[in-house]
Amino acid sequence: MKEKKLFDDITDIDDELIEEAKVNKRPRFKRKKIVTLAVSVLVVISIVLLVKNKEVNNYIKPIAEVIYPKAYAFDDYDSWRKIIDENKVEDNTIKIINDFAYKTGSLILKDSEKNMNYSPLSLYYALGLATTGARAETEMELLNLLGMPDRETLSLESGNLYRTLYKDNKIGKLKIANSLWLGNEINGQPLMFKDSFVENAAKNFYASSYNVDFSNKETGKAMGNWIAENTNGRLTPDIETNSEQILSIINTVYFYDQWVNRFDKDSTVEDAFYLLDDKEVKVDFMNKTMGSTGFFKGENFTRSGLNLKNGGQMVFILPDKKVSLYDLLSSYEEVKEIFEEGQDFYGEVVWKIPKFNFSSKVELIDTLKELNVKLAFQSDADFSGMVEQMAFISAIQQETQISIDEEGVEASAFTQIDYAGSALPEGHADMILNRPFIYGITSSNGSLLFIGICMNPSE
Repeated sequence: MKEKKLFDDITDIDDELIEEAKVNKRPRFKRKKIVTLAVSVLVVISIVLLVKNKEVNNYIKPIAEVIYPKAYAFDDYDSWRKIIDENKVEDNTIKIINDFAYKTGSLILKDSEKNMNYSPLSLYYALGLATTGARAETEMELLNLLGMPDRETLSLESGNLYRTLYKDNKIGKLKIANSLWLGNEINGQPLMFKDSFVENAAKNFYASSYNVDFSNKETGKAMGNWIAENTNGRLTPDIETNSEQILSIINTVYFYDQWVNRFDKDSTVEDAFYLLDDKEVKVDFMNKTMGSTGFFKGENFTRSGLNLKNGGQMVFILPDKKVSLYDLLSSYEEVKEIFEEGQDFYGEVVWKIPKFNFSSKVELIDTLKELNVKLAFQSDADFSGMVEQMAFISAIQQETQISIDEEGVEASAFTQIDYAGSALPEGHADMILNRPFIYGITSSNGSLLFIGICMNPSE
């Protein structure tokens, strides 16, 4: 394959991003009057070389800027149907992504003593982008984890899924943003990144690419500004770079949506939430009784969900009294059971949900090693589909933020990978979430965007 430098036709980066980096300012964002269900996620993957960088010129320049899909109104059903028809996502792909969520979610949540919000979708996209640059056994380990037969299928399904998930309307938003931050030189020699890798990243992962100097602290500031811009200002991390770094893959997920049936603020009352140590904290609870609602009863748990206006749902799983939340998270099989199984009923559901707002952060390399991804983190890793030089993943971390109130949900996340109708009621369910519980947020096609545990809504 003929290779060439990717930086021949570089233009200046957006002036606003550069100025923000220079003066170390965080971008300001207007707060919405209606606080919705909101989640933000950030994943960063760091990739390093086996030798050290020389100090080079200080600049940050774009290589490729993506154009996001056209956004449609939430009730423009004809346009949404056309998008789904033109971007066919295999049914098995949703199953694969949810299985990935159950496997990783169990390992991440089962030992957490605090509130934890995790986005399997964010990690999946960040790892998927890294996988397209992997080769040989390194590639096979990653493909096995991601449940895909080859990188071509991975890219195609990722692109189609992206376009069907993308939402940006007056009711809500689901935006997945990816970026590649590519080092420019090493020991005075230009780094050669593969055209095919960068082009596929833009086409199927909607990843913007930037040529940077990782030895310059302004690079970390610019990366932080990019994250803030793509999570509506909800995540403003301090990103540290180093001279051994050659590439960072950053994925962010920003999500907000409104309940189909909002909670009446006049019905919100303060009450006790009981912690695992039998202590109690006072928090505000939202209250509602809904008739003709579906719910599930399984062994040791009850599950029901609240619908969101863009077609998704927030699912709540309440362990039975005297049942440990950790037992329900102890394995892939247990997590899959609480999200997918149980006897279904249709009837009255009494809701009592604490309002909460929290952030969490998790390092993910050890989790992936437990799932048999090991070569990517070793000095003999093969990322030759990405860059000519020998490189390996040195860090994977995810940071998230979530809040819910009477109007809905807002959430965001980033992952960074650094290389180095009605019916007669049948039953009744009390979803009285006054003790630690599990939750998930799904998209309109059923894929799990977020999974988490609320141990203490007052924190």
